Amino acid sequence: MEKGASSFNIESTLKKNVDDDGRIKRTGTVVTASAHIITAVIGSGVLSLAWAIAQLGWVAGPAVLAVFSFITYFTSTLLADCYRSPDPVTGKRNYTYMDVVHANLGGRRVQLCGLAQYGNLVGITIGYTITASISMVAVKRSNCFHNKGHNVKCRTSNYPFMVIFACIQIILSQIPNFHNLSWLSIVATIMSLVYSSIGLGLSIARAIGGPHAKTSITGTTVGVDVTQSEKIWRAFQAIGDIAFAYAYSTILVEIQASLTVFWRWCLQDTLKSSPPENKVMKRASLVGILTTTIFYVMCGCIGYAAFGNVAPGNFLTGFGFYEPFWLVDIANVCIAIHLIGAYQVFCQPIFGFVETWCSENWPENTFINREIFMGIPCFGTTYCINLFRLTWRTVLALMYYMMGFD
Repeated sequence: MEKGASSFNIESTLKKNVDDDGRIKRTGTVVTASAHIITAVIGSGVLSLAWAIAQLGWVAGPAVLAVFSFITYFTSTLLADCYRSPDPVTGKRNYTYMDVVHANLGGRRVQLCGLAQYGNLVGITIGYTITASISMVAVKRSNCFHNKGHNVKCRTSNYPFMVIFACIQIILSQIPNFHNLSWLSIVATIMSLVYSSIGLGLSIARAIGGPHAKTSITGTTVGVDVTQSEKIWRAFQAIGDIAFAYAYSTILVEIQASLTVFWRWCLQDTLKSSPPENKVMKRASLVGILTTTIFYVMCGCIGYAAFGNVAPGNFLTGFGFYEPFWLVDIANVCIAIHLIGAYQVFCQPIFGFVETWCSENWPENTFINREIFMGIPCFGTTYCINLFRLTWRTVLALMYYMMGFD
């Protein structure tokens, strides 16, 4: 009798520690989910907001920010209801964005959504390679101007820094999967908050201290700052930059139908089931996106006030000629570190898709499927080396480097 009671107690305890799908019980709340959303959304897209506001002006710029904020929140609520299907409260869990597509659309649309998702990720990672090299160059140039004077032409090529970035990614790409990247994600999100805050602080100081920049209701002036065709082209580009700044769903379930969809699923999959995950996620999305929008409006508008119609594409590079140069250097180093981590986050779904597909199609191929275990001295742990993973991820990093040439 005692033995039976003991077994019952153990079984009861185990059931309390797991969710309905057999996984460890989730404990996420509105507060934790909101915090993750804020750190996931605020990224390198914030750097171009001052330039975007400069192209659109004081009226259209903030209005477009508000519109994309609403669109992002609305689509977030739709995705929140798709976490479980067919019922958003009691249905089967969908762990990735593609699981959602399979469950709700199916057929040829699964391939089309996959093509859009992975194509978007490839474009983002190429952009990260270029942006990281620009930030590295900005550090070197700011030190050059500080040491030699502002009139010296401190020209520096981006390509050596793109090589450095590619070499770092070749090493980090050997990390087996997304679950092993938590430390890198934490570092990346801290870096994004640091450089965004530095840029905002420097913009406030520049706007208050002068010289006062030229701004207007409609932004850049045709015939003075730009031609008519440039005005139209830059306006559309500015709208695209603002849309990119809000693209976080790609990372929320895998942040991926774009960047924005992957993180959301991973995030919602951490929420406890009572109250229902979709309701908690909707509240968290409202808090996170509202907070992000306020921060974006501040960075964009204050950055525009600081630089006016000549605001640079990366508002941190605009401080390269000014003191305190060391603070700008810290911000640009943070950008580079953030993009190193962000690159890996956005590549992991591509890695997973290709490697899973190859493994399923050639299950007997030892080159693709064999894992070689190696002990790491002094750490008391082992590392798995897969020759296919080593080869193809290295080739992909080199391809991104080549695509980064303009």
